[in-house]
Amino acid sequence: MAPIKLLWQSKLVLLLVLPFVAADIVLESRWWLDQVPPVAIWTLGLSVVLGLVAWQSGSAKPGAAVAGAAINASLMFATATLPYQPWQTALVPVMTMLVLTSLATRAGRARKERMGIAEHRTGRAVSQVAANLGMAAIASNALTQDVLSSTHWYPRAALVPALLLTGGVAALAEAAADTVSSELGQLMSARPRMLTTLRPADPGTDGAISLGGTLLGMLAAAVVSATAAFALRGGWLLFAFSWIGGVFGLFFDSLLGATLERRGWLNNDGVNFLSTVSAAVVALALLALLPAPNLP
Repeated sequence: MAPIKLLWQSKLVLLLVLPFVAADIVLESRWWLDQVPPVAIWTLGLSVVLGLVAWQSGSAKPGAAVAGAAINASLMFATATLPYQPWQTALVPVMTMLVLTSLATRAGRARKERMGIAEHRTGRAVSQVAANLGMAAIASNALTQDVLSSTHWYPRAALVPALLLTGGVAALAEAAADTVSSELGQLMSARPRMLTTLRPADPGTDGAISLGGTLLGMLAAAVVSATAAFALRGGWLLFAFSWIGGVFGLFFDSLLGATLERRGWLNNDGVNFLSTVSAAVVALALLALLPAPNLP
């Protein structure tokens, strides 16, 4: 548990994420209900179902389930296109991430409990959900689709519009990679090593990594990026950029854990949020390096 003095960081993450998501849902719901009602109905309905499943399965506490449902709705609205198909939205990579992280958290639970490193049985708290998923919603909604699709504002939108969601997908990929690598890495290696010094460390130590856990984390990021590229029709560029961003965020998470978190300057929510931010920034930086197409 994070020191009490660092709880302000978790509150700050909530303050950054929840008002943004709430406002986005209200505005998007009103717009879609006026224009294409089925989009709002399917988005809100499926998000509520997803939140209920997360709560009933023990993956999230009630408040966290509500926050997760809201973030999922925000992401679905951000990726909605016409003709509308729910499976061609962010719902697919979000569900992929949730399945991967849930399985990884449950794997070897008895052994993790004996080691004292198991996730709490009541599920994730609202601040954890906001820290892991919030940046995906912010990055995907930072600019409206009208602005993003305008080649006058962003010429590279003429390539593949879905590429403009690269930052959000990278944040999702990092969240999956982080959880899978830490949860399974603790089972695969009795003596992980610190990222900064390569010295052996106890399982669960902030900033400690293992080869097996890292490779599985990279694989999880690839799976999330691939499902997003397929669902959003972003092609190999969306996959590649979001995967690279997710992997960068995975190592950045370990670096923050080995330095600022171990020194008591950051808590786990702060580390997770900043890691997803780094993933989104790297992915968008790669996108910005693409040559602008020749426009008439």
